[in-house]
Amino acid sequence: MGRGGDATVPAEGQRVPAFPRAPSDKPPFTVGDLKRAIPPHCFKRSLLTSFSYLATDLAIIAALAFSTRYFEHPTVPKLVSYLVLWPLYWAICGSVATGVWVISHECGHQAFSDYGWVNDTVGLVFHSALLVPYFSWKYSHRRHHSNTGSLAKDEVFVPPHADNLPWFGVLTEFSLGRFMYLTFMLLAGWPSYLITNATGRPYKGWANHFVPQSPIFNKSEQFFVLVSDLALVAVIYGLYTLSGLYGGAWLFKVYGAPLLVVNSFLVLITFLQHTHPALPHYKDKEWDWLRGALATVDRDYGILNIAHHHIADTHVAHHLFSTMPHYHAQEATEAIKPVLGPYYQKDTTPIYEAMWREIKECNYVEADEPSKPGVLWMKSRSDLKAKKGN
Repeated sequence: MGRGGDATVPAEGQRVPAFPRAPSDKPPFTVGDLKRAIPPHCFKRSLLTSFSYLATDLAIIAALAFSTRYFEHPTVPKLVSYLVLWPLYWAICGSVATGVWVISHECGHQAFSDYGWVNDTVGLVFHSALLVPYFSWKYSHRRHHSNTGSLAKDEVFVPPHADNLPWFGVLTEFSLGRFMYLTFMLLAGWPSYLITNATGRPYKGWANHFVPQSPIFNKSEQFFVLVSDLALVAVIYGLYTLSGLYGGAWLFKVYGAPLLVVNSFLVLITFLQHTHPALPHYKDKEWDWLRGALATVDRDYGILNIAHHHIADTHVAHHLFSTMPHYHAQEATEAIKPVLGPYYQKDTTPIYEAMWREIKECNYVEADEPSKPGVLWMKSRSDLKAKKGN
């Protein structure tokens, strides 16, 4: 699936997506076939290698933070400081810190090392530093991987049906509204998900990642949810202390703004990996784990692929083998492509174009193949208007 895809000539009065749809039938290969295609060393986790990536990211962030002490030097014009230096720092630091987020996310998958206690310790420390409740997210994210593409049980960016469209979806019908929608999603989408389970599956009661008794978690997980909360309290207290020493404005410029960049990338990456006109979603009777895992698409973020440790351009392999460390994911992706054939989906559309298109075109899901009522496809609100008008 390259940029633009192979356009299909629409029938009279029918709008067909510009992308050919991914196969939705049960694939002619198994997970075992895919695993055998991957060199065995790709599944090996190296504690030293993983720590080297983490240390490199932390060193870059530390150097960037140290450099900010010169941004407001008397010899630096204020316009240069606030229109060039600080925005560059926020963008670069936030991008590298997203890499730290990705490594901590690997800890939740036990892909950082062979030692569970090391994985959870590293994940707890660095996810907490980014104000992420490590264990809480680990549990809900694990269920996302277990139920990807399931309309009943997936945990994030579950698309609505035509009869359950959110009221604010009307914003996607015009350019200014799409800009407002995207801005809110990128800046507030992550805390909204953690606090209210926005875009997630429906639960009975208040689904919240900070409440141990939330319906997201079972009883055996509640203690560790509390541990996540206590770790966040410690980090917030540390930030409060720093703000008292250096001021709130300093804290926002050095820490807060880059964190907003991290949160924006997290939401954008997750949204674009699982939202695409060519990807199917499944009802319970049609869903199975392998087809669900394949209902994702690799995206190209250019040089940011390196900063983000290739979480976006190897996401298909990640969903198939989530305990594989990121530094083997590119090799594994190339190895499974011949086996996957048309089941492998990649879109090289520039990210800024893709997010604008997906917000416009992917508003709800609907089954449109009579022989496959349990396979649903992304539709736009304009599709719904045209359908009602016929």
